[in-house]
Amino acid sequence: MVTVGARRVGAAGAARRGVVLIRRAEGRDARRLTRLVRSSRAYEGRYASMVEGYRVGPDYIEAHRVFVAVEEIPGDEGPGERVLGFYSLMVEPAELDLMFVSDQAQGYGIGRRLVEHMRGEARRAGIDGVRVVSHPPAEGFYRSVGARPVGTVPANPPAVMWDRPEFVFPVAPVVPVAPVVPAAPVVPVVPVADGGAGE
Repeated sequence: MVTVGARRVGAAGAARRGVVLIRRAEGRDARRLTRLVRSSRAYEGRYASMVEGYRVGPDYIEAHRVFVAVEEIPGDEGPGERVLGFYSLMVEPAELDLMFVSDQAQGYGIGRRLVEHMRGEARRAGIDGVRVVSHPPAEGFYRSVGARPVGTVPANPPAVMWDRPEFVFPVAPVVPVAPVVPAAPVVPVVPVADGGAGE
């Protein structure tokens, strides 16, 4: 589990002090992730068919690197948590397969934090770039977090009825830091008087 900030998002979307955590998703998260995908306002209207019947199942979570941003919520029966967003990184080939932020958590930097976390995961996996085929309304977001446009994926009716922008997230390699070796102490050189005979 990684602590990624000091902001919580309340039920009505109001920020209050707290911590947002990003952790590896588990099978028990499947229903909540599915609900987040299906209820996303980004997929209303003409885009609704993309998520209609979509399911993020425990098998998907086990097969991929799926991470979830959560807000811890204190409760009478112990702490609970609210899902704020999630992403799925596929390694072979490297692709950001899914990324969603709940409607109530938008505008609080959750998406930006998920992208930074995804880049760290990609770096640890030895990946130097992550492809993403964007939902058209998300194009501005991906540009704002450093994704570089590389093309357009044409419509593929009946599954996808519109062209989609394609991006690559560059992933900087881990640069090993050389250990600092202390310098050898400087010993002053003192001239020695010639102690030969005749002096």
